[in-house]
Amino acid sequence: MNAPLTVPDFSDIRARIACVPRVPLIVRPTPITEAPNLAKALGGGARIFIKRDDLTSIGLGGNKLRNLEFRLARSMAENPDTVVVGLDLQSNSARQTVAACNKLGLRTILVLEGAKPNIVQGNLLMDYLLGAEVHFAPNATAQRAMLD
Repeated sequence: MNAPLTVPDFSDIRARIACVPRVPLIVRPTPITEAPNLAKALGGGARIFIKRDDLTSIGLGGNKLRNLEFRLARSMAENPDTVVVGLDLQSNSARQTVAACNKLGLRTILVLEGAKPNIVQGNLLMDYLLGAEVHFAPNATAQRAMLD
């Protein structure tokens, strides 16, 4: 026989999270919207809802901004003027980091793994439009060396 399902006490979890330093970056709460066409395409057996983290307000949104609120709070405690980060060439996290740093008045240097493309598009285009200083590393080893 299976043990009964217990619901965790979320108030304790929320209290612990509230103690962690955080820099406010996003508009809360982001909306939850119904997706009736998706539900219909999947057979219509249930209602489907989507959490709209694309509407978090900066850098075209995304769930990585929630994480950045904690990571950048730790960085801000050291009074930086620049954030240097190594990520992938078309990284959502890079785009959102640049946008968050802009909001906080910080310069952003991206060291992206991959070759500079002939045509700049997608997140890389947004990195440039948002004002990041972008460097390219051909592989992870070179990226680590550039970051060091």
